[in-house]
Amino acid sequence: MAQEPYPNPLMRTPAEVEAAAEDAGVTKATAPAARLFVLAVLAGAFIALGGSFMLIVKADASLPFAVSQVLGGLVFCLGLFLVLVAGAELFTGNCLMVAGGLSRRYPLKGILRNWAIVYTGNAVGAILIAGLLTLAAFGDMGSGAVGDAAITVAASKASLAPAAAFTRGILCNILVCLAVWMGFAGKTVCDKLAATMLPVCAFVALGFEHSIANLFFLPLGLMLEAASGAAGITVSGVAMNLVCVTVGNIVGGVLVAIAYWTAYAPKSKR
Repeated sequence: MAQEPYPNPLMRTPAEVEAAAEDAGVTKATAPAARLFVLAVLAGAFIALGGSFMLIVKADASLPFAVSQVLGGLVFCLGLFLVLVAGAELFTGNCLMVAGGLSRRYPLKGILRNWAIVYTGNAVGAILIAGLLTLAAFGDMGSGAVGDAAITVAASKASLAPAAAFTRGILCNILVCLAVWMGFAGKTVCDKLAATMLPVCAFVALGFEHSIANLFFLPLGLMLEAASGAAGITVSGVAMNLVCVTVGNIVGGVLVAIAYWTAYAPKSKR
């Protein structure tokens, strides 16, 4: 597809974004495992910090439902903003690597290797922050309202029907990958923030499911519940949610990658 005759020097065109996404995929597919793991731990921690920020909003029962959902989504943007600007490896965003795979710039095993290492590192980072917050008595904030909110969020996720968790996972990562994709278009820190805010806010406000965020919310809920002596969140519910949401996230991200690869990748790569 021909590029626009007068490209904006401050922003990549859609075709240039597709090429940039493929270039990033090459780096991700060939990066040393140790580097990938460290950056993945950071991403998991970043998403967890965004999630903890969101719980502060959810703990305020005086807020109307829509306000709580939208404001919670806005503050949750912290996580992906840190990933895009500070630099980290996030499993859900890396589903876009499929675009470079379709152009045969790296094999399927390179994609699967990246996903396996990054998902593991994301889990470590997210659970680490959950543990640190538990030790820091994070749940006691707001006279215990934050802890109650964390347990409520975790319980609602663990009780989702598999089909609902899977579908919400697809919808979530469509929005997350669109945020990452638009992030490739921008060339400044402000561009990255602008690209992140609305899609991430939307998926949180709409109640969609993000596997790496859930690797924070679910363990945190279990930890806080155990500390309080209560028992409502089941390990089987946690496992079911993570499996269904993870698969849904993969489907959603791959759909975005295939759509834009089909629209903008040069014919020579097909």
